[in-house]
Amino acid sequence: MAVHEHSHRSTGLHFTHFGRGRTAAPGTAAVPAVGDTHTAAAHVLAAARLLMGFVFLWAFLDKTFGLGYATRSGGGWIDGSSPTEGFLGHVAAGPMESTFHAWAGAAWADWLFMLGLLGIGLALTAGVFLRLAALAGTVMMALMWMAEWPPARHLSDGSASMSTNPFADYHVVYAVVLVALALFSAGDTLGLGRLWARLPLVRHSGWLR
Repeated sequence: MAVHEHSHRSTGLHFTHFGRGRTAAPGTAAVPAVGDTHTAAAHVLAAARLLMGFVFLWAFLDKTFGLGYATRSGGGWIDGSSPTEGFLGHVAAGPMESTFHAWAGAAWADWLFMLGLLGIGLALTAGVFLRLAALAGTVMMALMWMAEWPPARHLSDGSASMSTNPFADYHVVYAVVLVALALFSAGDTLGLGRLWARLPLVRHSGWLR
């Protein structure tokens, strides 16, 4: 996934408030309404970005410290447990079942997974590196989708998979949201996106946005 941008312009929607402080001429009452809509859309995207950031950051914290939610207390990464062994070791469907079993518990897989959760979470929360976050997050969601393999009606042991949808599960939804946040510069509102975009390195390397 590559999103290109010229250094002298920003991509996506420009969420500016049109018509503020003006007196609308007859027949132009819709102009302020358009500005209000764009401003509202910018804040909705910002809220989605912050919520997605919390999803990734919470997963990192829970798996690192064993906060007693998805990861039991005392079973965190800092306690010596592997954050990938439980999930990948129990993959029971799909063409990559044996591959995921081989990856389960490997140090490189643990580090990549945890650094991915932390990096994506921080990028979304701050509103910077959204394009890299979208790319990394999409790859992560694709791998997790393949690990769960929603198209399967039955697991490898013959039991029902209990899949609720053969394609559009939450991994696909998350990936689409991540791409949308990057495309529409969601870090510009309630984030550091605008300041980040002004840095010389970022202005000359659009993929860093």
